[in-house]
Amino acid sequence: QSAKCGACGPGYATPLDAMKGKYCPREEIVYLPCIYRNTGIEKPDYLATVDVDPKSPHYCQVIHRLPMPNLKDELHHSGWNACSSCFGDATKRRNRLILPSLISSRIYVVDVGTDLRAPRIHKVVEPVELFWKGNVANPHTSHCLGSGEILISCLGDPSGNGKGGFILLDGETFEVKGNWENGEKVPPLAYDFWYQPRHNVLMSTEWGAPKVLADGFNPADVERGHYGRRINVWDWSTHTYIQAIDLGKGSIPLEIRFLHNPDAAEGFVGCALSSAVHRLYKTEKGDWAAEKVIEVPSKKVQGWLLPDMPGLITDILISLDDRFLYFSNWLHGDIRQYDISNTRKPKLVGQVFLGGSITKGGPVTVVEDKELQCQPEPFVIKGKRVPGGPQMIQLSLDGKRLYVSNSLYSAWDKQFYPDLVKEGSVMLQIDVDTERGGLKVNKNFVVDFGKEPDGPVLAHEIRYPGGDSTSDIWI
Repeated sequence: QSAKCGACGPGYATPLDAMKGKYCPREEIVYLPCIYRNTGIEKPDYLATVDVDPKSPHYCQVIHRLPMPNLKDELHHSGWNACSSCFGDATKRRNRLILPSLISSRIYVVDVGTDLRAPRIHKVVEPVELFWKGNVANPHTSHCLGSGEILISCLGDPSGNGKGGFILLDGETFEVKGNWENGEKVPPLAYDFWYQPRHNVLMSTEWGAPKVLADGFNPADVERGHYGRRINVWDWSTHTYIQAIDLGKGSIPLEIRFLHNPDAAEGFVGCALSSAVHRLYKTEKGDWAAEKVIEVPSKKVQGWLLPDMPGLITDILISLDDRFLYFSNWLHGDIRQYDISNTRKPKLVGQVFLGGSITKGGPVTVVEDKELQCQPEPFVIKGKRVPGGPQMIQLSLDGKRLYVSNSLYSAWDKQFYPDLVKEGSVMLQIDVDTERGGLKVNKNFVVDFGKEPDGPVLAHEIRYPGGDSTSDIWI
């Protein structure tokens, strides 16, 4: 919480204040949704609070668990009731975590303000509210707006078909107010989004139709057009859908991150299946375009679902000073750090392998690899061989620590990494060289979600109580 002025709201005045200011203490706890859907354990998903303070006697331990009141929600991503977009408003506090459920379509509002270390449920928005008031379902990304409202992207309609709509929640009562979008035109699919009011734009991405992806991935569904390929551009002030940028069949653009500088008219999107990162930018005409700036080559393999294994870029983020871009290759098993001082020519400066599908001694043989000389060793930390591959990432505000979890989504975990579902996921921490670039695993840090009281669980996205580089937007 900033203490710079007497009448400030939540967050920080600028991204660099968040990164460097004396108001920016080291993170001590993080929140992760933990998922039991598809694991065979009939328990509700829960929000875990994990102690990440090296000085604490509970370092690397889950110190609190908040179970949801229902089964099989599939908690996934989370957001805030207020963030740096409300910085100037002293009436606002970042004291509620918004937890949409990807499969049940419930939205949980969690009180983290009363006791940071022991969150409690404040309100439950039932699915029927989204169905009736917005004709949408499968909520995914939530961002708080400067207006005090909360904007949530939804993947589909109540029948499980793809539909790129949004829902607005009141920031005080958390009532569903209705759709954000205006007009008849909406994109066929949705996933993540980012907004940049100074350029009058919101951009959304596309995963797939909920009823198609719900129970696993079938490559034939890509051919049938059930998976995404477009970046959808919206007029921020009129809430209308104005442009589609086609990144090609089978690209599946997931996480989108603009540069944090609110004046910047550019950002990046990671495409899962094509394993490419595209730079998005405003043209001289005033519309938007994309150019591919990073491509992770597929590996020719035997003993796997397909003869070509993509990296599968699942999460991507940008440091608060807009200098480094990070992403995870969930299937190849590596995390990469790129210097983006020149946004058109990202330079690979750090890479670390944390598991994945091509490790030595596993079922997959790599027969042709454009990048590696040999298959990486299995990843072992504190005597535990880690199943799965790196997936969600979160960077400390100062940019020096990268936290990683390795579950993507329960049905896909079960299909691609059955051992991950049996053993539970982990959270790891990587030390970052912020001067020259470079990544190194912290061998003293592992949170093993295989040892949870109700059995192994799948932990997903990582959030800090005071906001982070993927939830805060400056306006």
